[in-house]
Amino acid sequence: MAFGIGSGIFFAHMPFLKLNGIPGTTYRVMPGLISKRLTNRLGINFQAESFGNNRQKGMDELDRVLDRGFPVGMLTSVYYLPYLPKAFRFHFNAHNLLIYGKQNGEYLVSDPVLDFTTTISPKDLERARFPKGVLAPNGRMYYPVSVPEKVDFNPAIKKAIRWSGFENIMTPPFLPFFGSRAINYMANKVAKYPTAMDERKAILFLGNIVRMQEEIGTGGAGFRFIYAAFLQQAAKRLDNPELSLLSKEMTGIGDQWRDFAFSAGRICKGRQAGNEDFKSIANLLMDIGDKESAFFHKLRKVKM
Repeated sequence: MAFGIGSGIFFAHMPFLKLNGIPGTTYRVMPGLISKRLTNRLGINFQAESFGNNRQKGMDELDRVLDRGFPVGMLTSVYYLPYLPKAFRFHFNAHNLLIYGKQNGEYLVSDPVLDFTTTISPKDLERARFPKGVLAPNGRMYYPVSVPEKVDFNPAIKKAIRWSGFENIMTPPFLPFFGSRAINYMANKVAKYPTAMDERKAILFLGNIVRMQEEIGTGGAGFRFIYAAFLQQAAKRLDNPELSLLSKEMTGIGDQWRDFAFSAGRICKGRQAGNEDFKSIANLLMDIGDKESAFFHKLRKVKM
């Protein structure tokens, strides 16, 4: 429900924004934008702060907010989080996690990558909050200040659904990098990887698309399933069977994203079977792009 009301569902493939020399790909809007939309639409007072290079001020403010009993969300680098498996740790500065307390000198952590809570030392957390490089988080943290006693979800749900339909199909024609048609744009790029670069680089580029889909946060297919669940809940709240049908349609799109990840992963590992190659997975991406575009056109026209 939070993801849906925050209009988090999105796609972008950005060759102009490179991380470690690899084009950036995202399957949802920035988490900070999701929380901003969510809190604005529900009337929740949220505070967000950044600290530049002032590490001490950032850590002191974290302790002050925790002492007031508020859980604190924050941006960090994945690379400097020692509790993550090594395979997940690379130089990516836009990872979100939650600090919900402090015990025995260690911070208590809830991280979406893990299915259990853990701890991190002040030194390691400071390092993760203040890395250099692209998308440097500058110690950014955010937390709730006040929540209304009663919240009317229905108006927020309607506004969010209309916005998601608009945002995913109404990007300007000269910006093919954003929205559902960016999937088709990426498909054309993937089809050309074997001829545009050497094999090692082609595998690296393709592998990053899969990693951003399946390993970082909830991932591409996961976000589609979350949005489908949101539409299912919204259909019940609004007594709207059309949203229930669209929920099933989005679940099917999520299944196709998983099929893509499976085939692309096999290619990256040199285990492809049958007709699995860059052209075949590009064709699958093209079909996914067409279906997402059709889906959001339908979503925009839903009567509520």
